Amino acid sequence: MEIQIFGTKKSAATRKAQRFFSERRIRVHFVDLTQRAASPSELRRFVQKFGVAALIDRSSKRFAELGLAHAGYSDDRWLQILAEEPLLLVQPLVRNANQLTIGEAEATWREWTGR
Repeated sequence: MEIQIFGTKKSAATRKAQRFFSERRIRVHFVDLTQRAASPSELRRFVQKFGVAALIDRSSKRFAELGLAHAGYSDDRWLQILAEEPLLLVQPLVRNANQLTIGEAEATWREWTGR
């Protein structure tokens, strides 16, 4: 089992996810969104399961800076914005093969690991 975590080092939720899997000795591939944004195709996986609205962190500092509170974009446009501005994403985005979670989802992670 290898887990892929998309997030930032400053995110407490991302650090919690990393700690959760490392304590269980599960290999983690961490993608720091400040260094490399998630690709649109990767984000599409999460959108297909949760919808684009679930990916947007409306309480983030970057969301306010960009003045997106009243934006009425299509899902495709939001996907493009999220690919260009990864700090707008809810963190962490966690992938285990074809299984996905957004944000803190410890109960689901426990199901994956059986611990």
